Amino acid sequence: MKIGLFFGSFNPVHIGHLIIANTMATTTDLEQVWFVVSPQNPFKKNKSLLHEFDRIDLVERAIADNSKLKATDIEFSMPRPSFTIDTLIRLQEKYPQHAFKLIIGGDNLAQFPNWKNHEQILNYFGLYVYPRPNSEPSPLE
Repeated sequence: MKIGLFFGSFNPVHIGHLIIANTMATTTDLEQVWFVVSPQNPFKKNKSLLHEFDRIDLVERAIADNSKLKATDIEFSMPRPSFTIDTLIRLQEKYPQHAFKLIIGGDNLAQFPNWKNHEQILNYFGLYVYPRPNSEPSPLE
């Protein structure tokens, strides 16, 4: 199964997150979209986040009626901060029957070359980019 992974703190999950996930699940060849609830973003300070178990509970409630959307807490047991490539590898090891793809917003595309092992993400997993309003597309370098 081809699964899109939508990473975020989801602090809290909101309608914008749901629109992105639903759009990717219904307008692309992705069969499901999984919300990867991140305890800590390596590029952000651990500010006033709700507890991670509260955040995943909110995500699960928000997507309960949509069989194409799932939530995973896989990063909860990983070293922090968890890097996307490490989570992708962990998921691929745990679910070898699935093909995982990374979903990012167009506004994050310019920063993608700063991510840990971004070339490996592109080569082995690939990207699905969700265009954001008022965000200029920028080339990957």
